[in-house]
Amino acid sequence: MPESLILIVEDEPSIAEVVNLYLRRAGYQTLRAADGRAALEALDHASPDLVILDIMLPQVDGFAITRWIRDRGDTPIIIVSSRREESDRIAGLELGADDYVVKPFSPQELVSRVRAVLRRVHKGEAEAEAPLVFNDLTIDPSTMLISVQGREVSLTAKEFELLHHFARHPRRVFSRDHLLQTVWGGSEFIDPSTVTVHIRRLREKIESDPSNPQRLVTVWGVGYRFEP
Repeated sequence: MPESLILIVEDEPSIAEVVNLYLRRAGYQTLRAADGRAALEALDHASPDLVILDIMLPQVDGFAITRWIRDRGDTPIIIVSSRREESDRIAGLELGADDYVVKPFSPQELVSRVRAVLRRVHKGEAEAEAPLVFNDLTIDPSTMLISVQGREVSLTAKEFELLHHFARHPRRVFSRDHLLQTVWGGSEFIDPSTVTVHIRRLREKIESDPSNPQRLVTVWGVGYRFEP
């Protein structure tokens, strides 16, 4: 999507330069920040369409920046980090990141991840689809907004796409592998726990009792299904 603005937050100059080069070749505008404080200043003065964010940053770390962004909106975030531990990946996803890519990575793969996320959230490409209504749950694909019992609930782009996929196929059981391929596009860089984390976050937002879900139901040994 040409003209989309990407904020690259990376303290390793060589990595920042490569990411910047590939994104610009793909037609994106870019901003760069080499530490956490510079990233927050950039976010205060600009409205990027997506943030590529390292975790281990001087001054303010990537987790704190993710919380800062999520407290103020739903700007897509792709974390790019050398921290491979599952706990780090889960922490980033639970804070609201849309994707978590482990270094070293393929620049082409990262551009593909950016393109996929922006394709879903770009304002000019929202599908003119009627809202889906399930009792007190309303899902509006044209605005990417949902409401539960009349209360608007904020979802990240990836959370919305996952819920929308379930809602378009009520009562159909989807395996975790299917969801990774369909919603995330499939990638060796995506940890399978990504699905589990996003299901958990969705339950916290749309279920009256997340510990006893009635809408996003686990089918043990198979996957998940949406009960309308």
